Amino acid sequence: MARKDNRRNICMILCFVTVVIIALLAVVIYLAARGTNCPESEMSSILKEEYGEFKGEQVYQYTLQNKNNVKVQIINFGGIITNIFVPDKNGKIADITLGYDSLERYTTSGPYFGAIIGRYANRIANGKFELDGKNYTLEVNNGPNALHGGKFGFDKKVWEASEDDDILALKYVSAEMEEGYPGEVTVVVTYMLTEDNELVIHYTANTTKKTVINLTNHAYFNLAGQGTGDILKHTVELNADRYLPVNDVSIPTGDPETVEGTKMDLRTSIKLETVINDVPGNVGYDHCYCFNDAGWKKLRARVYEEVSGRKLEVYSTEPGMQFYTGFYIDEPGKGGGHYHKYNGFALEAQHYPDSPNNKNFPSTVLSPGETYLQTTSYKFGLV
Repeated sequence: MARKDNRRNICMILCFVTVVIIALLAVVIYLAARGTNCPESEMSSILKEEYGEFKGEQVYQYTLQNKNNVKVQIINFGGIITNIFVPDKNGKIADITLGYDSLERYTTSGPYFGAIIGRYANRIANGKFELDGKNYTLEVNNGPNALHGGKFGFDKKVWEASEDDDILALKYVSAEMEEGYPGEVTVVVTYMLTEDNELVIHYTANTTKKTVINLTNHAYFNLAGQGTGDILKHTVELNADRYLPVNDVSIPTGDPETVEGTKMDLRTSIKLETVINDVPGNVGYDHCYCFNDAGWKKLRARVYEEVSGRKLEVYSTEPGMQFYTGFYIDEPGKGGGHYHKYNGFALEAQHYPDSPNNKNFPSTVLSPGETYLQTTSYKFGLV
């Protein structure tokens, strides 16, 4: 019996060793398939091309593409989404985001086409805020206010890029007191295009000193195709029951108010041409909508265009979303075209404008040891 038990134990040990060896071989084969020892450019399914130079730094364009003929192109200057190609209901592919044909235009122009916005998206009243008893003065660049991070915000910086298979990561270290903001802040933004036609943008940030931060992407869309005219025949739905009324310089006048019974109510799908001339302020929509369930990635907005059949859904973890219908657009466009009023719309997931000066708003304060997190995605489809 003892010999049989010994043989049984030996067999069990040999089986265990065999399983371990097979598992180790599987890991080695997997790593080899991923090209662990290959250069980064060979590991990645992302196409990398030279796009230009900015102040002696090389700028590259990165192309993400899936099996459904959806293609997204991003440059590491400002993290700008330069092109989004999406098929319509007949399979015809068109670029649905506004932008320029050259790096030079992105470095000098102001509509923030497709860019990462920071340190603080939207406006801070009079370019001033107080934090822990200390007053900070920011660069003012929008009337009396600081807008989208100042004169040289994140949209005007060259970001460090890296690729890992189908994920593009951009990193930028914002220096202490850049544009007047305290703390050295390290930001990482990743982009991934899924086979479900969803462009997922994930943001993280850390700081060396207590500061405020509010990040977003400022892509402008026209689902009929960029350069085809206005977006007034687009149908819009925003899942928010409150919004922030603003004064004549777009600063919130108080706490969020109900959309019930107003032209701000977009909870039921509505065609823009039927309401846009009645929006308070006479410049179309340029308002922050407020959600009740921040922190969870949920459907925030849905837009579709009937002729092409294209649909855009926006999901986000953020407590607010600035809906802007492009009243002030007056810019040269792609292919020698020109963009005019209402030629594109933006859905900017973010915290509320002027939050550092309003204690009733969700906090935008980031302290050392904490991590800022946000996930927002654009999902493209057909009606």
